Amino acid sequence: ELSEITTRLTAERFQIHMHAVGDRAVRECLDALEAAIRSDPEFDGRHQIAHLDVVDPADIARFGELGVLANIQALWARRDKEIVERKLPLLGPQREPWHFPFGSLHRAGARFAMGSDWPVTDPNPLWAIHTAVHRTGTRADPHAIGDGVFDIPLQAQEAIDLRTALEAYTAGSAYANHDDAERGTIEVGKVADLVALDSDVFAAADIGTVRPVLTMVGGAVAHD
Repeated sequence: ELSEITTRLTAERFQIHMHAVGDRAVRECLDALEAAIRSDPEFDGRHQIAHLDVVDPADIARFGELGVLANIQALWARRDKEIVERKLPLLGPQREPWHFPFGSLHRAGARFAMGSDWPVTDPNPLWAIHTAVHRTGTRADPHAIGDGVFDIPLQAQEAIDLRTALEAYTAGSAYANHDDAERGTIEVGKVADLVALDSDVFAAADIGTVRPVLTMVGGAVAHD
């Protein structure tokens, strides 16, 4: 039924945005999107699946192969008290290593779009970028609570590098919105949506402590 729905939607030129948390949910979403893409391979849908809490390793490569965007919320990929005490025991030892497999997805050629899932979690992109890179919480985030949340990475092998995380939040999100011709990178002719920071994120030990000092929207200063 899900495959029929996605196929009918793409026939009407809808971009499909799905949410999947468990490994079975991810697989069923991929199956449905694969059916839709095969039914109309010329349509540039840029379909996406959000969250991806748990992904079976057998499905990792399918994101890149199908061109399905991995819409990820990196702030969750850390050892918060709730994750450690409530979620990991439910996943069990087999699925725990599959938890937020951003690194595996990147190595397999998946394209990322990153966001916050606000208002469920804080919208600060620098906090999420810190977690994506280090798989630990930033000390700037008062919601990072739990033993080891700041110094014990959650599945350290699934970290992504800083440039990949920055591009996911900027160019990746613009691409997901079919807006990459106008936004997402700093280039002549594109909309000047810019943020100046108080220090170099590539030199920061804790990226979450970096703060914006200037924000421009469409070339106009919105915050200074």
